[in-house]
Amino acid sequence: MEADAFVDGHDEVRVVLLHRRSTVSGWTETPMEALGNDRWRGTFDAAHIGRYLYTVMAWPDHFATWRRDLQRRLEAGQDVSVDLLIGSDLVARTAQRADADDAALLETWGVELRGEGSLETRAKLALDDELARLVSRHPDRHMATTYDRELEVVVDPERARFSAWYELFPRSASRTAGRHGTLQDVIARLPYVAGLGFDVLYLPPIHPIGRTFRKGPNNVTTADASDPGVPWAIGAVEGGHTAIHPELGTLEDLRSLVVAAERLGVAVALDLAYQTSPDHPLVREHPNWFRQRPDGTVQYAENPPKKYQDIYPFDFESEEWQGLWSELVGIVRYWIAQGIRIFRVDNPHTKPFAFWAWLIGEIKRDEPDVLFLAEAFTRPKVMYRLAKVGFSQSYTYFTWRTTKQELTDYFIELTRTNLREFFRPNVWPNTPDILHEVLQHGGRQAFEFRFVLAATLASSYGIYGPPFELGEHAAREPGSEEYLHSEKYELRTWDLDRADSLAPLIRQVNAIRRAHPALQSNDNLAFHPIDDDRLVAYSKRTDDRSDVVLMVVNLDSQRAHAGTIELPLDELGIDPEQPFEAVDLLAGTTSLWLGASNRVELDPARCPATILHLRPTARSETDFERFLA
Repeated sequence: MEADAFVDGHDEVRVVLLHRRSTVSGWTETPMEALGNDRWRGTFDAAHIGRYLYTVMAWPDHFATWRRDLQRRLEAGQDVSVDLLIGSDLVARTAQRADADDAALLETWGVELRGEGSLETRAKLALDDELARLVSRHPDRHMATTYDRELEVVVDPERARFSAWYELFPRSASRTAGRHGTLQDVIARLPYVAGLGFDVLYLPPIHPIGRTFRKGPNNVTTADASDPGVPWAIGAVEGGHTAIHPELGTLEDLRSLVVAAERLGVAVALDLAYQTSPDHPLVREHPNWFRQRPDGTVQYAENPPKKYQDIYPFDFESEEWQGLWSELVGIVRYWIAQGIRIFRVDNPHTKPFAFWAWLIGEIKRDEPDVLFLAEAFTRPKVMYRLAKVGFSQSYTYFTWRTTKQELTDYFIELTRTNLREFFRPNVWPNTPDILHEVLQHGGRQAFEFRFVLAATLASSYGIYGPPFELGEHAAREPGSEEYLHSEKYELRTWDLDRADSLAPLIRQVNAIRRAHPALQSNDNLAFHPIDDDRLVAYSKRTDDRSDVVLMVVNLDSQRAHAGTIELPLDELGIDPEQPFEAVDLLAGTTSLWLGASNRVELDPARCPATILHLRPTARSETDFERFLA
């Protein structure tokens, strides 16, 4: 970190970085380095998962000022006899602050500065580096100023930075049509999910579903006895947020799922939806936790003109808010006790910022490795505030950024502005609520290029499957982003072995992500000019430039496009005078490139994207001469 630290007048300034883990009471001090123009820089290692605090302290260093001025006077040939007396007093006062051993040394040094030796001898003693080191161990801080804020940095597990999420509805995990899926069916599905290369399996709510105002297929407001209801309408006679839907299985089944997933390198994420159905036990036990309407009914969820009669939101402005907050944090602690370490939070922007700051702070104080993903499709500043109060990741507007300019502008904003310091994007080409028109009308190729964009523009991404890999594209009605026959309202059975599945591409891209560190961070994302508006070109590289990966994506799912890309070879660590290899990681071919300008052609009928590993050529001079010819 850096800070401006200065003092009036000409005194030397001493600046230290104070830092500590939040669980430790005392500060550790690290001297800060002067960069010039009153700017200072300091570093500390945040090597443990959890929260760190840091701030800056500075003070005028009278001994360093005296030493600097003494040196200048000597160089000018001035009489320094009085200056040596002043220095002796400074050393004597330092001795009073020092421990016994250092005090004895300092007292001796002070006497010698004031002693009978020659000015030349005493001046040499005054400028001795050992004296400076000794005095610096016991600084005079009575005029010290400490920055009035304790800043924070949070160290999360690696999955907060680099992750691939796969969402599925457990009730649709059955391979038998018409049979309600179970958590055991999800366990059987795990090798498929892990084999695709995903390391987070996200499950929508697994709790009992209310029956009052239950929605039917395609969100109709009437349902018959066979309709399963919306999983986000949480709570019934069987229990609430700490219960499991009886048709899904038991708590032991969930624990078995968590263990089986961990063996395959997959973490299970649960949906955290703070709302209830009208049948939730809390509606009866704590009616004041819900907003009462003048007609005596409870206010159901609305996003006018949309109505969700089957869902009651909690009233966070209730006079009994403290009991409500305690109940809600207890839900998180309950699932943590069952082995869950990741929560996808539903609509956090509709709850108070102060609540999330408190809840996340309480949880991460005891369980610092727990992660929270904010599903907040809302105004930018609200999304960013949620990140600042503690959310580890957030959904983004990627779904609606479809043109070259929109993608470029948006990801520059996410990765090249101060957002990168606190906002970790997790990009999704689809969700159960969002089927974008690009996927509705673009065919298989649209699913392919949107997937490559998601998986390579951001180090964390997710898909809602199996509808994504199977190319589910039918909307409920024209102009809608809702799926026809959505799993939110009914059971579905999926043929994962279909020949047209995108599973091979997904598996290949996820393997590329794991093999290339450049794709595991957002830090060095850079867009590059290419002379076709339907082609977008961008690269990622490691800090040491040992891994450079270039992506070119055709945003037109119907037509081939070609263009010349201009690469900043020096920035990428590539010698502009030497040929280099462009290894196509999708096609398995290698091309020899020379110079900054190179042409790329992409036909969506074959593949609408290319992922190129750029590296120095290993070919012979003869090969190069043949290439030039």
